[in-house]
Amino acid sequence: MAVARFQRLEAAPAYRTVAASIEREIVAGRIKPGDQLPTEMALAETFGVNRSTVREGIRLLEDGGMIERRNGKRLYVSLPHFQTLASRATRALVVHEVTFRELWEASMPLEPEIAFHAAERITAGEIEDLRANLAAMSAARDDTELFVKLDMEFHELLAKATKNRVFILAREPISLLFLPAGKIILPQLRTEQRVVDAHGELIAMLERRDAVGARTWMMKHMVDFKRAYDRTGLDLDMPLYAAMQRSKQLYASNEEAARTPRRTSRKATARKPDAA
Repeated sequence: MAVARFQRLEAAPAYRTVAASIEREIVAGRIKPGDQLPTEMALAETFGVNRSTVREGIRLLEDGGMIERRNGKRLYVSLPHFQTLASRATRALVVHEVTFRELWEASMPLEPEIAFHAAERITAGEIEDLRANLAAMSAARDDTELFVKLDMEFHELLAKATKNRVFILAREPISLLFLPAGKIILPQLRTEQRVVDAHGELIAMLERRDAVGARTWMMKHMVDFKRAYDRTGLDLDMPLYAAMQRSKQLYASNEEAARTPRRTSRKATARKPDAA
């Protein structure tokens, strides 16, 4: 006779159940962004829990960007900010030890298509924003931290120019992982000018509404990015954040070696007698 294997049920905390119930109503469209929620007391009565439980559930939704407080106390439904969604995804990518190879393989088909559609839909004002970003990058070539952040901003502006929210949401968490990748490459190889030049070519394609040309240049840009990472000597399959720590160690070691004066040979040399 077969023996049944029952497992102990794990009941979710009440505040999570409250948060999940409200979130379901928002996702289903029965409560829309901008709608005011009932008070904490009214919600507590509806769910049959105390106010502190409702308060914890509300805090969970606030952290996720789905609810916001206005005028101190009133609760309203809001849309999660892209950055909020991206930070969650990025933490997951770090926990799962995403490698540069995986990052590049995911970005390679995405970024050229973003450039293609941006060329078709970009406005004159958005081109000006890209040019301002390019000027800032050119001025920040000696500041790795700022340069990498401006590089990320350039690609973010490009995604927004597509007017496609899926492109924006899809690339945002990926783009945040380019921060450690950029910090690995730039201090060792000093490729800032190549990046600035590539972005300049992309802007030229966008101005001409050359979608195919923009896609081609972005593909070249992405291939160049991988080639630069290859030149660092780091394993493409090493988790990115571990690779960044390893890169810092190598860079510090190289800097120390460069500061240490070379030892010269102290062999005695016979001095020729002065001419009479």
